[in-house]
Amino acid sequence: MSELDSQVPTAFDPFADANAEDSGAGKKEYVHIRVQQRNGRKSLTTVQGLKKDYSYTKILKDLKKEFCCNGTVVQDSELGQVIQLQGDQRKNVSTFLVQAGLVKKDNIKIHGF
Repeated sequence: MSELDSQVPTAFDPFADANAEDSGAGKKEYVHIRVQQRNGRKSLTTVQGLKKDYSYTKILKDLKKEFCCNGTVVQDSELGQVIQLQGDQRKNVSTFLVQAGLVKKDNIKIHGF
């Protein structure tokens, strides 16, 4: 019976790596860029996880000017300050943050459909 037990494959846990990353040791600080669908054609882009010492209002001003869209900085109790922009600006925001030197490309996570 013990020989049979050693041949049975164990269950694969696809979230094991994700849980290991969240444990804390050597944790990377990611900037999360998400899109939220409001209704039919309208959507919001949110940017979360920038360093606290950055001026969110100045970054927002540059983003609005660069991409010709409106936006705001929202204070969330759990997430801290979050930048919201009109439209799907995920790719634009990620390239802007990398070119401005605010975030490295490896530290950006783009979420959405």
